[in-house]
Amino acid sequence: MQEFVFFISGKVKKALTIDPTVWIFDERKIDLDAFFLAGANLPEDNDLTDYTRKISAQFDREMLEGSEPPNPNRDSNRIKYNRQELINGSFGMPLKSFIRNAAPFDEVSTIDVETTNGDVHTLSIDQSDFLIAAFSKEGKPLREDGPVHLYIADGTKHDPIRNVSKLHFN
Repeated sequence: MQEFVFFISGKVKKALTIDPTVWIFDERKIDLDAFFLAGANLPEDNDLTDYTRKISAQFDREMLEGSEPPNPNRDSNRIKYNRQELINGSFGMPLKSFIRNAAPFDEVSTIDVETTNGDVHTLSIDQSDFLIAAFSKEGKPLREDGPVHLYIADGTKHDPIRNVSKLHFN
């Protein structure tokens, strides 16, 4: 039976085991069809600034307007739309924050992308900021040739690396 996890290992401070099946609920995911149609520009990944901006806006809003308990009936149309998007969408996750969390050592110069087929694809460490792991196609997990497909966000939707099982930093 095929595992639906992949690993980040090698010359890193923290090896990671990643389960892409939970990414469908992650707000950092990107719509791959829209992404490649728009020319493949990854959003700036400044987690602390984004978090600070969101939490500050929420605090300001609650100070001015007061807080209100959630009303599940008010947002029912939005939830239905999001459910349809999840059922039909093709999604990917930028890997920059995961790689940053693994903390590769300074001497790392390459990444070996290992597949379940035994193939190894070598990428430069400079490409690590532009890696996207596709985990869903038309609303379904990549069961046949997954758990993820790896794209380099260079503006083209050419052949991804399929059957990715490990990113090994050398």
